[in-house]
Parts: sequence; structure tokens; C-alpha cells
Amino acid sequence: MPYLFTSESVSEGHPDKVADQISDALLDYFLAFDPDSKVACETLVTTGQVVLAGEVKSNTYLDVQNIARDTINKIGYTKGEYQFSGDSCGVISLIHEQSQEINQGVDRGSKEEQGAGDQGMMFGYATNETENYMPLALDVSHKILQTLADLRRDGKEITYLRPDAKAQVTIEYSDDNVPQRIDTIVVSTQHDEFDADEKMLARIKKDVIEILIPKVKAQLPTYVQELFNDDITYHINPTGKFVIGGPHGDTGLTGRKIIIDTYGGKGAHGGGAFSGKDPSKVDRSAAYAARHAAKNLVAAGVADEIMVQVSYAIGVVEPTSIFVDTFGTSKISLSDGGIAKKVAELFDMRPFAIEERLKLRNPIYLETAAYGHMGKEPKIVAKVFESPYNGRVEKEVELFTWEKLDMVDEVKAAFGL
Repeated sequence: MPYLFTSESVSEGHPDKVADQISDALLDYFLAFDPDSKVACETLVTTGQVVLAGEVKSNTYLDVQNIARDTINKIGYTKGEYQFSGDSCGVISLIHEQSQEINQGVDRGSKEEQGAGDQGMMFGYATNETENYMPLALDVSHKILQTLADLRRDGKEITYLRPDAKAQVTIEYSDDNVPQRIDTIVVSTQHDEFDADEKMLARIKKDVIEILIPKVKAQLPTYVQELFNDDITYHINPTGKFVIGGPHGDTGLTGRKIIIDTYGGKGAHGGGAFSGKDPSKVDRSAAYAARHAAKNLVAAGVADEIMVQVSYAIGVVEPTSIFVDTFGTSKISLSDGGIAKKVAELFDMRPFAIEERLKLRNPIYLETAAYGHMGKEPKIVAKVFESPYNGRVEKEVELFTWEKLDMVDEVKAAFGL
């Protein structure tokens, strides 16, 4: 019997994502000026206020208040009527030094013997239902909000948009797990108050359906475009007007959107958040490594859908386990346990090996902090960091290295494909 599956996303102006972006902006600055920095930075945002907290061990000193303000302004919170603006909000820093008891388990005489920064389990997932090996409902949800943000910044076709927004997509699947059609799309977008409520809401709904959705659809491959139909149920700002939003409407915290950051409810999640954490924290680095493994396995044809779990003990170099689930879609004769054994041979999951393989000691994290950490295109960019204490640093860095299909040939050879 056909079934429905739903995923959601939130915009860069959502208060939790504002917090994530500030935490990752701080992390990038620490890594730009001291690549060996150990950082665990948490952010809280609310009406007119930002609170920074966490633990840092670094040889650099930063103007964290200014970095936070710049990040907020770039997101688009620049007006007094938002009750939250990078130019006027208060920024309180409660950041202090990392515990030596944690650090002794991570730093060793040899970098290769670096221990995991914490215990826990991390998951990677990939499916061949999209070109970027991401779950379709989440991928479309992200694209809706990225396109909405482009329209907001352009300010020509839709002139009243504010930064906060959410989207949700429900897809109908067949018995054999193939997407059949898009059933429901939900979009809630913050906006200026520009007319009487009824007229305003009608205009927003019309613009979303007639301007936003066609632009999203045009970005998608033909087989996904065919899932759009005249019977889609749209819920556009279903509670009514949405003028009060962002950190003024809801307090935001780092790490509260971990399902949106990963796979939209497909696969599994170990519970650890990403933003604000340097790569010695396996919550982040091992989740990226597990995605890298899962994506290359699916791309190589091992299975249509794969989840990889890896787990660690704090201070211990080798992972405590590697687990694979192909959800019955395996194309080879090996059991899932046999696949997991080969994954352990192909992908070195020691913390320092992950850092080196995926180039994670670079300032590459702000770009991950909105619209998902997985599924984006790997690319090389030039980044500039300026500090009143450290001068100026220009770096060429590679973003989203864990999305590279650079192990497909090795996987095929190992599995005889």
C-alpha cells in the first residue's frame, strides 16, 4: 500500500539557525588563525540579545562580539522593526577555556593517536532517489527555502519577505519505495505587514505558488519535476500572518535542528549536534565521515540505500563499532555485516585520519550551518578573515569534502563491482 513520508527545513533566518551560524562563524575564525584550535561554542539568541558560551583552547584571540554581529547582518536582520539586529543587539560572551581533563584524552604525542573527543554514535546515510544521494523530501524542502532567501535578497518579485521561514514536503511512495507524487507542501514565511490580513495572506499564498514553486521546480531534474501536480495540497502561512519572527518571536539555540541538518528523518541520528564544534568532536567529524562512506557505497552500486553507524569511546583512537544497514536493497552477495567489515577496511575512521582525509581543520563550517550539512556540492572557495588582534588571513579551502565521490573506484574494486 502506498505511504506518505515528510521532511522539513528551516531558513537561515530561523532563530535556531541564526544561533548555528554564529557558532560556526566563530569556529571558522578560530581555525583560520589557529588550525589546532579546540572549540565547542554555543549560542543563544532572543529579543535584542545574543549570548555566547562554551569552551575554547586556542592560540588566537578574537573579537567574538563583532563576528556575531556581522553574521547576523549577513543573514538579513538589519532593521529595528525586527526587534533583533546585528547593529543594535547586545552580545554577551561567556566563553572559557576547555577542560584539561577532556583535552588529555584528545591530544597525544602523535597526532595519529588522537583520541575521540567524546563517546557516542554517529550515522551517515545515502539513497539513490536523488542525484545528490539525499532523501527527496528534505532536498526539496531545502531548495524551497534557499530559493525563498534568494527572492528576499533580490527584493524585486517578492518585496515583503523577512528572514525567518519554514518549509515542509510530504511525498507519496509506492510499496517498493519509489516516489510517486508530491502530496503536500507547507511554507511559513515571515513578512512585512503590508495590507489588511485577508488580502495580505492571499497575496503571500499566490506569490508562493506562482513565483516561488515554479523557480524551485525549474532547478530539479525532470523525474522530480514530474512529481509536482495540480493536486498538491498547499498550506501557506496556515496560522495567519507571520510578522513577528526570528529571535524576537522565538529564542534560538545552537544544535536544535539536527534532523534538518542531516537526513530529514530518514536513516537515523545519534543525537549529537554539529555547529560550533571543531573536528576533534566526533559528533561532527565522524558524522561527515559516515556520510562520505554511505554516499560512495551507494554511488558504487553496493545498494540503493545505505546507513552507516560508527561509535566511539572518549579518548580512544579506534572506533568501538561500525554497522551497516542496506534496508534490503543490497546488490551484492555479502551480508550487511560483511559490508561493514569492508567499510572498516576502506574508510579509516580514526579521528585524526578523518580530519586529514576530509580536510576538516580548515575554516569551512559557516557554509554548513543553514540548509543542511549533507547533499551540497563540493567546491573550492577563497575566504578572507580579518581580526583587530591577528591581522588578515586569506585561505583557499574546499567545502563539503565529505560529499565527494572520490572512493567509488576503490569501493567497486573491493566489492567486485
